Amino acid sequence: MRKITAIIPLVLFFFNAFLSSGLAQPSLPYCFSDHMVLQRGQAIPVWGWAPSGATVTVTLAGNNQNAQADKQGRWSTRLPAMEAGGPYELKVADEQFTVTFTDVLVGEVWVCSGQSNMEWPVQLANDAATEMGKADFPKIRLLTVPRNMANLPQKNTLSTAWEVCNPETVKDFSAVGYFFGRALWEQYEVPIGLIDDAWGGTVVETWMSPGAFAEDSLLVEVARSLPAINLQGMLDSAEIASRAWEASMDSLDIGLEEEWYKKDMDWSQWQTMALPQSWESAGLRGQDGVVWFKHTFQLTAEEAQKPVTVKLGPIDDSDYTFLNGLALGRTLNQYNVPRSYPVPLDYLQEGDNTITVRVKDTGGDGGIWGEPESMKVVTAEREIPLAGDWSYAVGTKNMPPQPSATMGPNSLPSLLYNGMIHPIVPYALRGAIWYQGESNADQAMLYRSRFRGLIRDWRAQWAQGDFPFLFVQLANFHAAPNQPGESSWAELREAQTMALAEPNTGMALAIDIGDANDIHPRNKQEVGRRLALAARAIAYGEELLYQGPVYESSKVEGNKITVRFSQVGQGLQNRTGRKSLPGFALAGADGKWHWANAQIVDKNTVQVSSDKLSAPKFLRYAWADNPGELGLYNSEGLPAGPFRTDGK
Repeated sequence: MRKITAIIPLVLFFFNAFLSSGLAQPSLPYCFSDHMVLQRGQAIPVWGWAPSGATVTVTLAGNNQNAQADKQGRWSTRLPAMEAGGPYELKVADEQFTVTFTDVLVGEVWVCSGQSNMEWPVQLANDAATEMGKADFPKIRLLTVPRNMANLPQKNTLSTAWEVCNPETVKDFSAVGYFFGRALWEQYEVPIGLIDDAWGGTVVETWMSPGAFAEDSLLVEVARSLPAINLQGMLDSAEIASRAWEASMDSLDIGLEEEWYKKDMDWSQWQTMALPQSWESAGLRGQDGVVWFKHTFQLTAEEAQKPVTVKLGPIDDSDYTFLNGLALGRTLNQYNVPRSYPVPLDYLQEGDNTITVRVKDTGGDGGIWGEPESMKVVTAEREIPLAGDWSYAVGTKNMPPQPSATMGPNSLPSLLYNGMIHPIVPYALRGAIWYQGESNADQAMLYRSRFRGLIRDWRAQWAQGDFPFLFVQLANFHAAPNQPGESSWAELREAQTMALAEPNTGMALAIDIGDANDIHPRNKQEVGRRLALAARAIAYGEELLYQGPVYESSKVEGNKITVRFSQVGQGLQNRTGRKSLPGFALAGADGKWHWANAQIVDKNTVQVSSDKLSAPKFLRYAWADNPGELGLYNSEGLPAGPFRTDGK
């Protein structure tokens, strides 16, 4: 545990006198705590604060380094590089006090950043219960950086601490980060430190430092103006407007007025919705506000006398849940937290029991969503499934538009860099993994430069050279198109691919493991595995095939286009079980696109043609938000990524 000890015993009176005169123990950012992992094989930066002029001594495994606090009280030093090992104690002492951190390991440290698909917790990934149950890895350590916006670079994060990976601590941690780190641990068996530094729904610009926009004509002046902005005032004004808007949900909710939660309420005329799914997916497009849901389950007389728990899975955003007309529980503004409500025995009855859920959504998708198995009633003897048809009615049919004065991490550039990235710089690390881009999908051309700018920016801030930066290309999402055409998501994927021009970068594809109906696909295991393959090659120098077939060249040959690929391993594979490969489209000089017939003709070559074109000129592959079924893989089971030959 973290310990603070006084070298000279002092009675309380004199201790208080010292504090009031400016004497205080050295302090460090929250990224230094018990159970931390420090990066092996390179100098270890350690920094913090102490009274101005104080000499601070940092000790780790017999290595001592001194530093002196400057006029602002900041000090910093570097410990010599160490091999993987531990546990150790890290001690930071001045003339009066010693701060001790225990159970410190030296190993591999990775920052895991981006938006919601990086933030997505293990408890909502595929096979969550099994994965959490076996997540007992004492040498894997987890640090979650709390959400925080700031218009100025912050010295510290909000309060947090490193945790040892176990079934309890892993459940809310980044699933992609965890599965990535677990794969590295299984490969190398050295301590792994994972820093979860993500915020759902965010754009790339908010993660870049103000200086990164020096050459960006659209944002340079905004970035320069950040120090003069009254961010707290803007947040307060936005909060007032948002609360007023949310309060209008209650005043406009006819369900509250008519007491739809009551036991004897007649809901026979309500419509039916299959759950779990977002209500947008079920046809309630653009429905912000309140929707009520009802469902009945049966209990035996014996079951009604024993403990019961109602589990509803995650609900976007807030829920107020009732059972047989009585308030059972509520969870506010937690779109990705599974609901689990123990039922008081006097709520239950033999026979029919009715669950009523009042769901409030403030933007984006809303509703009771997740996996079918997450919706159930758990009795002492059995589990009663709740997935299936529920009755529903819209409570707020005439909601006013959301206030324009909303304020969030995307409102200004650099807000999350300042609040969540800068405070952990220059904590030594091996590299970064990144899963983001959905919120920039309508700005692919700008993303080309800004994403590469973020990579360069972070490397400049850390001053560790071109550390490995690995990222996930956007997964397939939305309905597959009937006809080939344009796609903003495909263009964003193209912009991500262009970032591979930066040194020491790698991309994990997810084009084959997404979900047409959910922007948050649950198969985070494969995403983590593919990122770990890239890390093994790029960060650790293994010679292995870590990416799928890569477009190399194409040649028009009469009414066909021949396409060559690299990174095929033992050869290209068609995993559809059919002769023709789906996903290819051709266009002639008129630019009209047609689905094509494509076949593997040798180890690294595909031949593409269309009976609608005698003179094809351009070719595309997997060019859609969701290209649907794909079958082109290499011998390592990794998919080919989207590409086009008509690019701009």
